[in-house]
This record gives sequence, C-alpha cells and structure tokens, in this order.
Amino acid sequence: MLHLGCLSPRHPTKFVASTFANPSHSIKTMTSLPLPPVTLVLGGARSGKSRYAEGLVETQAGPWIYLATATAGDEEMAARIAEHQRRRGGRWQTSEAPLDLTGALDAAAKPDTTILVDCLTLWLTNILLADLDVENECEKLIAALPGLDGPVVFVSNEVGLGIVPENALARRFRDAAGRLNQAAAAAAQSVVFVAAGLPLVMKAPA
Repeated sequence: MLHLGCLSPRHPTKFVASTFANPSHSIKTMTSLPLPPVTLVLGGARSGKSRYAEGLVETQAGPWIYLATATAGDEEMAARIAEHQRRRGGRWQTSEAPLDLTGALDAAAKPDTTILVDCLTLWLTNILLADLDVENECEKLIAALPGLDGPVVFVSNEVGLGIVPENALARRFRDAAGRLNQAAAAAAQSVVFVAAGLPLVMKAPA
C-alpha cells in the first residue's frame, strides 16, 4: 500500500471554530453556516486533517455520509478502519468507494446530506494499483463535482513536501496526487490546509 496517512484519531468538534476566512467565528455561528458545495482539506500524515474534516461535517444537521476509500488489505489497516468506524458513532452512514468514487458520490449526494470522502490519496492509490487510467478517472471525478446535489468535503494528503521518492511507482503517485489536489482545489469553494492540528484557510467561499 502506497499511502495510509488519511486515517487519524478524532478531535472534538470545537476544532472547526476557524473554518472559513474569519477565524473569530464561534462554534455556534459555524453550526448555522451551510457548507459550500465542495470543500478540500489538505495536510500531511497525522496532521489532524481527518479529524478537522469530520468536525466540519458535524457542524451540519445531517445526515452525514462517510465515503471510505481505504481497503482492509492487512490486519493493521483493518484495525485502523475499525477504529474510524467506532469513533464516528451511530450518526454516520458509511459506504465504501475504493475505486468508483464518482459513482458513489453521484448515488449518495442529496441536498440535505453532507458527504465526507476520506481520502483522495487512498483512492488514487487504489486506481494506480488496479492499473486504471489515472488521468481519466481523476478528470471524471472533477467533472462530476458541479452536478452533485449536496455538499461534499474531501480529505487529501499533501505528499509533495518531502524528498523525491526513490522508485518510479512512488514518483508517479506523488505527481498524480499533486495534480489531483490542484484540480480539486480549483473546483472547491473552500480549501483548508491543516498542519500540527491547526487549520490554515487557503481559499474561502466568496
């Protein structure tokens, strides 16, 4: 498995207090604000991006759908997935979308439903290992976003800040992840970068 960084421990919902451009928004105010159609939450491994994104979704009335792109390829990953399921509790509906993320989004999106996709980089890993057309799959996903009927929050890893990978597959993954993040950020109305558990708003809804 190329990347496991999206799975991380939960943080209280208060973590979302500074989500949009004005960090002075209180949680009470944030709870009353609808999310934009597309939000992208970026960060490195164990940066707090997943818990931030979950808290952001939980400011909405619900229902909440968790589209999981991870697959339980080994015991460690199975344990991580189980822990994610336990911490989200009964209010979340979970669906798996390891490959057909575009189809899963189209089926799940509804005006009163908020979707969390965790994460884009695990999905990218899956389509690379399945030897699918990466460029076509990414373009299909981005093209589908304007037509979704409800808000979606994407989690994705920023993998381009470290050293150059030593093998060709890892370099291909890094480059594809960078291009996918750029395309998702361009399509999103809100983009937040999380580092050391702290959110930095990079793009705010107009």
